[in-house]
Amino acid sequence: MFLARYFSLLLILAGVCRGVDEEREEVVDTTDLSMCMNKLLQADDDMFDWVSTNPSLLVSLALNLNRTGSCGFDDLLSGATGDASGSPLRVQDGTRTIQRRQDESNAPTDLRPTPAPTGPASLDTTVHITDEHNFALLLPSRQGELVSDAESDGVSFCTPTSGDSSCTGQRMQGGFIVAAALQHADDGSWVQVTGCIDPSKSLLDPSDAGGQMDVRFPNGAQCTFGGYGASFIELVEPALGRFCLRCCASENDQVNCNSHRDREGCPNAIPGTYDFPEVGVSCS
Repeated sequence: MFLARYFSLLLILAGVCRGVDEEREEVVDTTDLSMCMNKLLQADDDMFDWVSTNPSLLVSLALNLNRTGSCGFDDLLSGATGDASGSPLRVQDGTRTIQRRQDESNAPTDLRPTPAPTGPASLDTTVHITDEHNFALLLPSRQGELVSDAESDGVSFCTPTSGDSSCTGQRMQGGFIVAAALQHADDGSWVQVTGCIDPSKSLLDPSDAGGQMDVRFPNGAQCTFGGYGASFIELVEPALGRFCLRCCASENDQVNCNSHRDREGCPNAIPGTYDFPEVGVSCS
């Protein structure tokens, strides 16, 4: 049984090493990973099977060990039974998500440069913003795929009636965008669209806390406003029913399109309109 678990963990690591969640920009220490693996080998069958089918959980456990000195198996179990208050790990419908740290919005702004774009420009991963009814978002292309897992295969989905020349592929389902608002900088440095979504009218997992897309992921990602290499940030948060996209005119604009605020949620990363009282919709 031990050998069977050991080889199962090797398969888990293959999934983990696909990319240690660059979106979170946290590096997993191999020692922490090893310690949590050893604890997992001794865990009960239910816990082992759960982590085996959700490789990203092992990454979260290792990060938790680095932060708190504990892998957090107890927290994970309490989250699974519905008592996740105060835990750094939160489980919703069996899916691991990370509690959003909204208070990070008070931290000093991180102006580290954005890494260079990955891969050549592609229409499959091109977004645009014309107005609040005509734009595109990068979204998962597989049913139930988490936004954070779509870094490798996310594609652009245009609004149903968009006539933009970049819209050569997927279209959003009618009703997915519940309400949206357009804003732009007076100096022309950025344009954005923010608003509320209905995850049930999409391929999204409605319990997913969400994630960020930018010039790094998926490959060839770009916004037509600034062109290939120009900064843009997009967050989609299915569990909170909201989205936000801001495109900047220049490369490495960490003042207006800061790619390091990906865990703060749309209202902090991209301040804008998330309440639409005129139509009775709110996702702030």
